[in-house]
Amino acid sequence: MLVFLDILPLDPDLALMKKQLLAISSLLLSTSVLAADLTVYTYDSFVSEWGPGPKLEKAFETECQCDMEFIAVEDGVSILNRLRIEKANTKADVILGVDDALIEITRSEGLVQSHDVTLTGLKKELNWDDVDFIPFDYGFFAFIYNSQKIMRPPTSLKELIESDASVIYQDPRTSTPGQGLMLWVKRIYGEQSDAAWEKLSQHTVTVTKGWWEAYSMFLKGDADYVLSYNTSPAYHVVTENKSQYKAAEFSEGHVAQIEVAAITKASTRKPLAKTFLMFLISPEAQRIIATNNWMLPVIDGLTLPAVFAELITPKRIGFTPQEVADNRAFWVREWRSAATR
Repeated sequence: MLVFLDILPLDPDLALMKKQLLAISSLLLSTSVLAADLTVYTYDSFVSEWGPGPKLEKAFETECQCDMEFIAVEDGVSILNRLRIEKANTKADVILGVDDALIEITRSEGLVQSHDVTLTGLKKELNWDDVDFIPFDYGFFAFIYNSQKIMRPPTSLKELIESDASVIYQDPRTSTPGQGLMLWVKRIYGEQSDAAWEKLSQHTVTVTKGWWEAYSMFLKGDADYVLSYNTSPAYHVVTENKSQYKAAEFSEGHVAQIEVAAITKASTRKPLAKTFLMFLISPEAQRIIATNNWMLPVIDGLTLPAVFAELITPKRIGFTPQEVADNRAFWVREWRSAATR
């Protein structure tokens, strides 16, 4: 999503978003959001009828005997963009759906406060001890394809980029998967990233604002590959009994994503927000998230559908959150310039 440089250096263009979000914020002042005991900003697929949001809301409200409300935008980066516009005027008590690549940017701008949650029971491979953010799921970015149509998928990102296969991916300015691809390309191509983006643009069908729009187009047959997650095939097996959708495993490795939640700096409901964060990493919530958001759980000991054991487990590559914070604005400009040539 494009935003003002002087207001939102995270994303180098689009004043329109600021105007739209300010209008939305004004509208919310007259809606039932004010009546909610806890307001959570997240992304749209999370609160869809098939997503984990409705079930989590019902379960948490039963536990806390309170009223909570989800407010959704297109994707993870859009959550941060909105919070940066609203700042102290935000109605959000919790943000849910930014990822580990964005935590240093979010923290450095003073948009969140410490959660004060004792982090026990998280998977050791996450190595998580952050005082402001709590992980609620994770996975690897991957390109999904239909194995009934494609017999020989690419075995590397370079092979896909240098092919003529049609591709749909998401905008790194508004979407965490799109940002993940940006980091993926940068890690593999380095100083040659602009050439890689230009090559990919020659067989890119479209770049969408969010994940769900891109994935829906792919399912309609609009492209050979769509940027998603290594866990996406599990959804099709469990809910549709379809096994043709696969994740291509690339020899260079894959960028991982850890999705996180945090209490906003502006929230005056920290005790309830903290309780919600603790709920997110409970076995009950983790089962709901794994089999409705179709990502990997952040705690051990859950019984999941057998297909989870069959997912690709690629080598992890990428950048530290600080490296992303230091370079993201430049990388976005590089992508925008090369991808639109």
